[in-house]
Amino acid sequence: MRLMRSDNLQVRKGRFLLVILAVLFVVFVSDRAVATQIHSEPEGLYAHQLAHLFFVFSMGILVYWLRQMELIRHRGWRYIRHASLLFMLWNLDAMLVHHLDGTEGFATVQGIEGWEGAIRIESASPLLALVYYVAKLDHLLCVPAIVFWFLGLRALLADLKSVEKGGDAS
Repeated sequence: MRLMRSDNLQVRKGRFLLVILAVLFVVFVSDRAVATQIHSEPEGLYAHQLAHLFFVFSMGILVYWLRQMELIRHRGWRYIRHASLLFMLWNLDAMLVHHLDGTEGFATVQGIEGWEGAIRIESASPLLALVYYVAKLDHLLCVPAIVFWFLGLRALLADLKSVEKGGDAS
């Protein structure tokens, strides 16, 4: 038993070191990260928007079936449902941003060199400019969705392990 704990500790240390190395690699090697993609050709934008729409539809079907099969009584599936709803909102948000980015004369992006850039809104509507600004913060929907997805999968795995050991998984 003592040997297994030591091996488990070694595995955890190895994983932790791997995560630290990955983070350092991303921070020091990456050039830039753009939260929402801008597609220069119309065909690419159309296909991308259709992919967002397909994702919304798929998550909607998942939410529907989770409810129909009464799986949301279980903690893991509730987390998956929350993630699905957030992914739906994120995709709708991304579709709005892509549409506004593709609108001629709406906004221009200046100085995306390094860590700083500026977006100049050409629209006369301050409300539309505010909506655009808030919609550009799409990571506020996507990151919690990913966290809920992870928590849901982790809870489902814990339930599965509990059932394998002969316990109750509710």
